[in-house]
Amino acid sequence: MEKTIGEIRMENRNRVVARWLLGLLLLVLFILPWTLGTYVTWTASNILILALYAAGFNILFGYSGLLSFGQAGFYAIGAYVCAKILLGTSFLLLGFLGGVLAAGLAALIIGFLCTRHTQIYFAMLTLSFGMMIHSIIWKWRDVTGGDDGLVNVPRAPLAIPGLFSIDVSSVESYYYVVLVIVALGIFLLWRMVNSPLGLALQGIRDSEQRVAFSGLSIQKFRLIAFAISGMYAGMAGSLMVPLLKSADPGMAHWTASAEPLMATLLGGIYNFAGPMVGAFILYVAKELIARYTEYWSMVLGFTVVVLVLGFRGGVVSVLQGLLFRRTGTVSKRGVDA
Repeated sequence: MEKTIGEIRMENRNRVVARWLLGLLLLVLFILPWTLGTYVTWTASNILILALYAAGFNILFGYSGLLSFGQAGFYAIGAYVCAKILLGTSFLLLGFLGGVLAAGLAALIIGFLCTRHTQIYFAMLTLSFGMMIHSIIWKWRDVTGGDDGLVNVPRAPLAIPGLFSIDVSSVESYYYVVLVIVALGIFLLWRMVNSPLGLALQGIRDSEQRVAFSGLSIQKFRLIAFAISGMYAGMAGSLMVPLLKSADPGMAHWTASAEPLMATLLGGIYNFAGPMVGAFILYVAKELIARYTEYWSMVLGFTVVVLVLGFRGGVVSVLQGLLFRRTGTVSKRGVDA
């Protein structure tokens, strides 16, 4: 159905506003370490990493319709492999790439077994594999440090031998590494969801039978989504290790898989920016609530439930409704359809 002139103008205006908001956000993130100090920079680094983690998770959940409770396993694989590499070498990029590739390989193997199933069976399988990874990390003390984890992980320079070397030992300098990698990772995700691959995943989510009748392999596309989501979880884990200078078994526990899920539900599963906005809300709420009560987890859970029920479709959908008010042509389209 052809769009009216009013609809085209509205869409163009919305794009302009969205670009200005994105540019303003990037400017604020860029100057943040210069103006707000170390603690806020540390907090912003954590939020950015959680945003990347949640955005990768939503490729599986929101775009493919598969709920995984085992993402923390891939997060921990990326973290531990990165930590082991940094303890043995002094190249940050090598540790980062090693963690991402290890998580992607594990996701490919586990995904081959899990994506044969859907709904509750898929969720329980991912939970089982996630806890299996947690148990291996906990028991394999010679490699992982057991319940002590890996500590004193150096924040190695960002360097390529013979080309450049950048000292990122301070929180402020490492923040820019996180910012650049997260921005690139989210941009690649955005391109992916707007590509034929992203459309195929959404088609499988909405009507699996129709996509199957078109000749596409359902399991192959689900496996691709699972592997990509696992790689992004490993990417987040690899970024977190130099920030914390440690890796611990708690990173692989099933409760750690709840963070990207809650962030995605808060922000909105059917909106690309939803998980990132949700990550900001979740992290800030957790930090504020933990300051005032020792029962912060219970209060946080109640707060998340209220927000999810109060903002149907996610916070981003509500904000879009306020910023980009629809014209009367929407109802006309609905009648014509």
